[in-house]
Amino acid sequence: VQLQAFGGGLVQAGGSLRLSCVASKRTSSNNAVGWFRQTPGKEREFVATIGWSGGNILYADSVKGRFTISRDRATGTVYLQMNSLKLEDTAVYYCAVARRALAGRDRLDYNYWGQGTLVTVSS
Repeated sequence: VQLQAFGGGLVQAGGSLRLSCVASKRTSSNNAVGWFRQTPGKEREFVATIGWSGGNILYADSVKGRFTISRDRATGTVYLQMNSLKLEDTAVYYCAVARRALAGRDRLDYNYWGQGTLVTVSS
C-alpha cells in the first residue's frame, strides 16, 4: 500500500493551501478517501471524505464552506483545497483510504493511512 500526503506549509490566516494525497490506483480507485487532522494532545479528527466516484462528499462543520475535497481517478490523487484558513486549522493533516466505496466521519471506516503533512496558519 502506498499513500502519501503532501502540500502542507506555513500560511497566513486568510490564505489558502492545497493538500494532495497520492495513492496507488490499486489501493484507492474503488474506495472512499478521507482527510483527518490532529494537533498535539488531541484526537485525530475528521475533516472531509469523498466516495469512490467523486460523490458522497462530507465535511466537518468547522471546515464547511472553506475546504473542498476532490479526486482525480485517473491519477489516484485526492485533493483538499483549503481557503480562508484560520489559526485553528493548524494541525498535521492525514489522508486515509476507506475499507469501502463510501465512508463517513469515523476513523474506523479507514484502514490505510498516509504520513501526515503539517499545516501551520500564522496570524
